[in-house]
Amino acid sequence: MIPPGTLAYPPDAPRRVAYHEGGRDAVTRRSTRAPGGGRSEGGRAVTEPESGSADLAAKIDALFRVVRRPNREQYSHEEVARACREATGETFSATYLWQLRTGRRDNPTKRHLEALARFFQVPVSYFFDDAQGAEIARELELLGALRDAGVRSVALRAVGLSPEGVDTISDMIDVIARRERGSGAPR
Repeated sequence: MIPPGTLAYPPDAPRRVAYHEGGRDAVTRRSTRAPGGGRSEGGRAVTEPESGSADLAAKIDALFRVVRRPNREQYSHEEVARACREATGETFSATYLWQLRTGRRDNPTKRHLEALARFFQVPVSYFFDDAQGAEIARELELLGALRDAGVRSVALRAVGLSPEGVDTISDMIDVIARRERGSGAPR
């Protein structure tokens, strides 16, 4: 058993610090200002930025916005919470999930994050590893864009083009996007 207050998961997470507390793995931001303006946690320096809860909330919100039901509707907090309860056997309410999604809470257990990752079909490292999280966020953004029928149609028609043809289409899209940004046209 890991003694309370010791680093439990993952040891190299640069933005959030995970501690084993009271028999539960918890991602927490319980830290204080150290002398000189730095942050400390249990006497140790912490490299976590103030935006840690915002980062987690933004990641969870992105999952809700992009990963959809087959009918393209967003999952409800209750649906996701129920699936997470069933996966972990732990308490996981729709209100708690809403609080995580909006940044009002920022201390989910490791098991809760694993259940969210499993539900939304992303690796749990999405929440901990900044580099991998950024790559997954780009993939989620692409997935969200492809939900738009017009974007999907252009992308599917470009599949059989030569690399030069794809470059030409890309250049044309850039020109049109610049023109629309300049004229204030809706995107």
